[in-house]
Amino acid sequence: MSDTSAMLASLGIALGLGLLVGLQRERTDAGFAGFRTFPLVTIFGTICGFLGQTFGGWVVAAGFISLAGLMIVANIKEQSKGPVDPGMTTEVAMLLMFSVGAFLSSNALGIGIALGAAVAILLHLKPQMHSWAGNIADRDFKAIMRFVLISMVILPILPNQAYGPYHVLNPFTIWLFVVFIVGINLGGYALYKYLGQQAGTLLAGILGGLISSTATTFMYARRTRESPAGAGIAAVVINLASAVLFVRVLVIIGVIAPGALLQLAAPLGIMFAAMTLLSLAFWWFIRREHSRMPVQSNPTDIKSALIFAAIFAAILLAVAAAKQHFGSTGLYAAAALSGLVDVDAITLSISQMLKASQVEPQTAWRLVLLAALSNLIFKAGTVLVLGSRKLLVQISILFGLSLAFGLLLLKFWPDQ
Repeated sequence: MSDTSAMLASLGIALGLGLLVGLQRERTDAGFAGFRTFPLVTIFGTICGFLGQTFGGWVVAAGFISLAGLMIVANIKEQSKGPVDPGMTTEVAMLLMFSVGAFLSSNALGIGIALGAAVAILLHLKPQMHSWAGNIADRDFKAIMRFVLISMVILPILPNQAYGPYHVLNPFTIWLFVVFIVGINLGGYALYKYLGQQAGTLLAGILGGLISSTATTFMYARRTRESPAGAGIAAVVINLASAVLFVRVLVIIGVIAPGALLQLAAPLGIMFAAMTLLSLAFWWFIRREHSRMPVQSNPTDIKSALIFAAIFAAILLAVAAAKQHFGSTGLYAAAALSGLVDVDAITLSISQMLKASQVEPQTAWRLVLLAALSNLIFKAGTVLVLGSRKLLVQISILFGLSLAFGLLLLKFWPDQ
């Protein structure tokens, strides 16, 4: 593209973005600036950017200051006519669109278009954003702030180097995975808050698996002690949540070791499909019942994050020790024991090994599946302790069939 063509393209995009934002302001009766002013401001920014490439960056700064001065004068004139809206959204949008226009002169057209479109969308979604902010409960706002603390305050200050035996304990890496898992949990919690406690049986199982299948098992098992008639619903939700666990596992593997995802997706995906079909078949017989999601706990609790970090660190050490001293046999033992406590942590450890080519994909999926099957045994124990006898019988059947299918996969799935 020639220099002239590049300039014309930048100016054309600046005009289009300015018209887009200006149209939005015009429809909201912003008064101060609208359909004509915003394209002029954005083009002005682009021209200043091009001039700055020849005469220096002071041209862009002078244009920005000049625009700010014009806005001050215009506001003073508006105030002399009577009371005015004290909001500054339009003024800030003008300064931002000037900056977008200047940015377009650098030929980063894709990013410039995205920025301009984002400004228009943010301005357009004002009612929805105000409504959403007003509807956030104190508990949910604290959850968001805790996630900010976990991800943006604690993570950046942690040392990024290995410590301890086997050199596998990297504080930054361990906490980065904590942020990742907490982020998944927070996403599931946000869906639960959006859909509410009226979520149906199948949706309750899916959300339970996205948030925490173990926590879902605890809550639904306890509920059947108070209301044994809901055992069928609880069994479907617990089994489906345990199936969705395989989706979480594949997401984790896909993020950390994307190159190996396809090789692990087939057997783990088949296990997910088998447990899901089993849940659907059982749900068909008790579909006239209705389910309400129990109140979910805070997914960003600092104490829970620290516990997960400790579990993950312990599993990293256990897996490294097992691999060094016992080879693949030790890895299987570590996966089975780790799965009793937490499948996410052992999946993270195996994904790291996959990425570093320390374990083959055909071994990796077997380790993950073994951990998940071990976790089913732990959940069955939870139902035995907390749930009703009826739920225990139903979960024993569902988990028993799932365990049998999983063991068949481990034995007969061909090595690739």
